Amino acid sequence: MAPEQNTGGDELARFLRARRTQTSPQSAGLTPGPGVRLTPGPGVRRTPGLRREELATLAGVSIDYYTRLERAKETRPSPAVIDALARALQLDDAEHQHLRDLAVRAARYAPQAAPPPSRTVRPHLKLLLETLRPSPAYVVSRSMDVLAHNPGGLALYAGIDDWPATQRNLARYLFLHPAAREVLPDWDNQIRGCVARLRALAGTDPDAPDLTHLVGELLLKSPDFAGLWERYEVTGRKITTKTFQHPRVGTLTLHFQGMALEGTPGQRMGIYTAEPGTPDHDAMLLLDLTAPHTEPAPSPQKR
Repeated sequence: MAPEQNTGGDELARFLRARRTQTSPQSAGLTPGPGVRLTPGPGVRRTPGLRREELATLAGVSIDYYTRLERAKETRPSPAVIDALARALQLDDAEHQHLRDLAVRAARYAPQAAPPPSRTVRPHLKLLLETLRPSPAYVVSRSMDVLAHNPGGLALYAGIDDWPATQRNLARYLFLHPAAREVLPDWDNQIRGCVARLRALAGTDPDAPDLTHLVGELLLKSPDFAGLWERYEVTGRKITTKTFQHPRVGTLTLHFQGMALEGTPGQRMGIYTAEPGTPDHDAMLLLDLTAPHTEPAPSPQKR
């Protein structure tokens, strides 16, 4: 299964459809009462979430206009319409901004895909990774390829070094590596955040080759990924601590900080820390001391 091919309003339509089917009539204020019918007749309501006509009414647009949005026939909704839809769908700030970005892209869509971003990690960032030891740290691409790391940064994800350097990707590890569920006790939460991040990126740059290759692979190989992908969530719970059940050093809970790296093509750094003198810090130190010194993914070309 390959990721969807996109035209002007396709991604906007998918997002609206996904969020509509996940918004309950009750949460939108449509409660049974005089003049309000949530079902066409006796029995169980068959439509998941809101119906198109219900959402159109809540947003103050015609049913025909909203239907055209969901069918990607209308690609230039006004800012006022976007804001009204966001209110009706009860989107949070990040989801609202994502909806705005999709609308802008739908109006300006050009089918030419940009080349994949450079995988080159600047030397001073590699030096920074070393100075952070024993704290595990790594640099990942926008699609979560592990581009550089210190010893603990890779060893923390037990088993990922079984793969060739160019295949090491945190999303691929979460969904496809057999050790991931055992290493990560909160695996369910982590995969939701992972898919939300990839979905947000795909919404504004759906033709990016680095992303479409990864998403296509995960849709084909992981039913868990495919199910979450269809939900079209673009925000996830911010994780500030992560627990690992590591086969070599035992259980350790570490504080996590992720940050965008200025002047790079979407690269991010992830750093794990623990309070000195705690069992978690001792385990982290042991992980750093015993981690194999594997080479990071190569950077075959510079852009």
